Amino acid sequence: MIKKLPDTLIIIFTILVIFTLLTWLIPAGEYQREVVNGREVIDPDSFSFVEAEPQGLFDLLQAPIAGFQSAAQIIAFILLVGGAFSIINATGAIDAALQYVVSYSYRYPASKKWILPIIITLFSLAGATFGMSEEVLVFILITIPLARALNYDVLVGVAIPFLGAGAGFAGAFANPFTIGVAQGIAELTPFSGMEYRLVVWLCFTVAVNIFILRYCFLLDRNRITPYHTNASLNAAPEQVSFTILRKIILILFALTIVLLIYGVNEWDWYINEIAALFVGLGIFSAVLGRLKMQKTIDAFIEGAKDLMPAALVVALSKGMLILATDGKIIDTILYNLAGLADGMPGYLSIQVMFLVQSLFNFFLPSGSGQAALTMPIMAPLSDLLGIGRQTAVLAFQFGDGISNLIIPTSGVTMGVLSIAKIPYEKWLKWSLPIIIAFTILAMLLLIPPVLFFEWA
Repeated sequence: MIKKLPDTLIIIFTILVIFTLLTWLIPAGEYQREVVNGREVIDPDSFSFVEAEPQGLFDLLQAPIAGFQSAAQIIAFILLVGGAFSIINATGAIDAALQYVVSYSYRYPASKKWILPIIITLFSLAGATFGMSEEVLVFILITIPLARALNYDVLVGVAIPFLGAGAGFAGAFANPFTIGVAQGIAELTPFSGMEYRLVVWLCFTVAVNIFILRYCFLLDRNRITPYHTNASLNAAPEQVSFTILRKIILILFALTIVLLIYGVNEWDWYINEIAALFVGLGIFSAVLGRLKMQKTIDAFIEGAKDLMPAALVVALSKGMLILATDGKIIDTILYNLAGLADGMPGYLSIQVMFLVQSLFNFFLPSGSGQAALTMPIMAPLSDLLGIGRQTAVLAFQFGDGISNLIIPTSGVTMGVLSIAKIPYEKWLKWSLPIIIAFTILAMLLLIPPVLFFEWA
């Protein structure tokens, strides 16, 4: 049994301490930087060693507040968007839509050939747009009984929301808590490069549908033995009716995504405008959903509170970067990392970045936190390797999203398995084919932006 790792904040603060010590051990060095197309980039031929400036205890203690100051815009974005999405959830619109589709399949079991792909795709869309993750813990209370009613097993019941949302999360095109944060740190316009990301999402969604439906086909033909557990699902969520107003809220949500895409591409929207868009969506949803003012405020606060750990991780991670930069070791680290990939073609270098992100995710299974920790290094490293920053963000996105589905350090993964009473070893063995498929798919999808087109 793998012991529970320390809390993410403890891990990040430990890294802060380590980086403080490294300023005493790693030779100081600097690259010259220049502004190209409004973005600060490194001159790859300008590295030189300079006089060391090791950081002390007081610098370490100041790092968190310095991180808050430096990352204030991104932190505010996380909290405001988290609060806005919580208001949308409070209207019951998302729950009602999913429950409606699930209940339809209960009433018409013969529809399972096409109803399952719709449900899986809806969960994938939820993962791709608002980063559905913890919410899966609620929905498996619906999908496990659904799977049993359709003569499938508990693995199907878990896979529908968990793998469905996970595929969307890994192949996301508008997840503000991973893509939005990572692109902001990489000095890219949040949600830019949407066209290729939509292709990526479609590929991941098709792959997860094929995997789950193939397993269902084998169960239908009695070619494999179904896996059943004695999972207790008495605490089923309250049924929410799919009213006209809730349908309008979902239409408004879809129109917001369209407006976001247009605003980013045509009006050069950045973090402030995008945050305002989501806050406006939250307000309109509260009005349409007839939420009382206090309930709206409570929902907003609850959503922001849920993302406070992520905001703290972003601040501490930014503090780590400030320590390393002030200690003049960050460029030395980049110089040596680039040296390891010297002579390696870009389509292989990006694979290494993807695998490194996957490794980081074992210790830091937080999308926003991992973006804040790794993108300050990966973004300039991609410049040195001649790889676009959008592709570096995509490598982060894959590394974070795919491994989330099997790592035992993920609270959501272990929580889902606990509710369904599926042993971790059983889940690992059963889901390994789709994890391998996702990994191969990710590696293939990382190649075109490196070889065939400029991705801005």
